[in-house]
Formats: sequence, structure tokens, C-alpha cells
Amino acid sequence: MSTVIVSPTFEVIIPPEVRAALQLQAGETMRVMSYAGRVEFIPVRPIESMRGYLRGIDTTIDRDEDRR
Repeated sequence: MSTVIVSPTFEVIIPPEVRAALQLQAGETMRVMSYAGRVEFIPVRPIESMRGYLRGIDTTIDRDEDRR
């Protein structure tokens, strides 16, 4: 786990190992939110990057008789 310092202008530098793990690029858009007492940065990805994300998922489910 890495530690960062908030600058006087409220900027933080994302550590290199985190940037590499998340494949972040300079200039990328991030959503920032407060959740459960912490700050979360969520990369905004184009919807096209989700293509094939659920490939191979089992879509068979048992349904109630009145739902068929």
C-alpha cells in the first residue's frame, strides 16, 4: 500500500504501481467521490471497452413457473 500527500492545492500524485495496475494514462478522466469516509477515484472508461466483459457468463437461471 502506498501513501500520498495532499498538496496545498489539494492535488495528489497516483503512485506508479497503482497507475500501472489500473492502466491509467495521463489526461484520463476520473470520477471522484466520497464513500464510507474515504475518497475514491474511478476511471471513466468508454462503453466500447466493456465489449466482451461478460463473455462466457452462465445465463441459465431457474425461474418461477409464472415467470416463463
